[in-house]
Formats: sequence, C-alpha cells, structure tokens
Amino acid sequence: MTLTWAKPAAPAGIEDVLAQMRMLDGALPPRDGVHVFNRVYLRVTERVAEQAGGGGFTDGAAATELAVRFAARYLAAVDHTAAGRQPPACWRPLFQLRGHPAVQPLQFALAGINAHIGHDLALALVDTCRALRARPHLLEADFDRVGGLLVAMEERIREDLMPGPDLLDVADPLTHLVGSWSLQAARRGAWASFRALWAVRGLPDVAEELTGRIDSSVGLVGRCLLTPLG
Repeated sequence: MTLTWAKPAAPAGIEDVLAQMRMLDGALPPRDGVHVFNRVYLRVTERVAEQAGGGGFTDGAAATELAVRFAARYLAAVDHTAAGRQPPACWRPLFQLRGHPAVQPLQFALAGINAHIGHDLALALVDTCRALRARPHLLEADFDRVGGLLVAMEERIREDLMPGPDLLDVADPLTHLVGSWSLQAARRGAWASFRALWAVRGLPDVAEELTGRIDSSVGLVGRCLLTPLG
C-alpha cells in the first residue's frame, strides 16, 4: 500500500509530533501495518508528554528533547516511503509487508517497536546528547523511566492484539514468534549501541559503519517478526 500525504515540517516540539501521528492515524486504514504501529506509538508519546509536563522525569526538558528527536526518525521513515525513497533498513520490512493479509496486527506492532527501539533510539540519544551538550550518564535515569512506560505499554499491546485463547494455543506459530522477541533486550541493546556510537563520535567513518550494521541487523529481526503465518 502506498501512503500519500503532504510532507510536514520536521517536528519542532512534542505537540508537533503528536499532531503528525494523529494525522497519520486518521489517514491510514486500520488494517495497515504502519497504522497499527503508529497507534501504539501515539499512545506511548502521549504518556511521555504527560509525564514530562507533570514532573515525571528527572529532567523534563531533556526527556522531551529525546522524545522529539526519537519520533522524528520514525516520521522521516514515513516521509521517505511516501516520497518513493528507501527508508532505513530497519523500517523496510514493516513498510514492505504492511498490507500482507497473513501478518497479524501484533506482528506489525512489534516489528515497528523493534525498528524504532533497536535502531532509532540509539541515534536519537546521540542527537540529544549533542544538542544539549550532555554526557550519556545524565540521560540514563530518564531513559529507564521511559523504558518503564514502554514495558507497561508492551504488555497492554500483547493483551489487546494477541488472539484469544480460544483462537490460539501454545503450539501456534504466533505464540512462538512473539515470544522470541523481548523489549527489555531491545532496550539494553539500544543503550549499548548508543554508548558505542558515542565513543566513536569523533571517528565519522567508524560511526557510519557501526550505524549501518545496527540498521541492517535490526532490519533482519524485523523481517523475522513479520513472517507470514497464514
């Protein structure tokens, strides 16, 4: 399915991010795989905005900066696809298989989370440290707080999108597939990737190669998560 929408400006703040996600939510059909992920991500971003505005983070301004830079990478992937250009490798499985009838909504949601956490989060953390001239350890506490929101949301996603026990049993391929992916492991990997990218920030060639390897590895995991099961 081809997404057609007017390319908005890069988000200037959390409200711009939410506005663009809500625009996508209204523009895409419900069964579209990007719509499934976008709706999940919209809920998470709304919670982050509430927490940042209500003093739920150690540094609300830094947490908001990270949330905006993080979301901008997903929205850029949407823009690239809408313009007929290739998004990063981590996003290609979702955009290529978004309309496949044998891929379940839960698979679409987890594939999007995998791409965004596994690849985009590390780069957004680097971007945020550069923009704020902050050292990585200053973001760690709020990174963990956001992680808590994500874990709670993932549990809700699995409850909402997993077929009921009358339709699924322990031997079902979907049970095996979604059980093989862990948000906690993806978050730990994102933090390790961030630390590695930060360590080589003064070596552009090395940083570019490492970024490419992270991108392709996360894309491979996404391809596996979107294995058609019908």
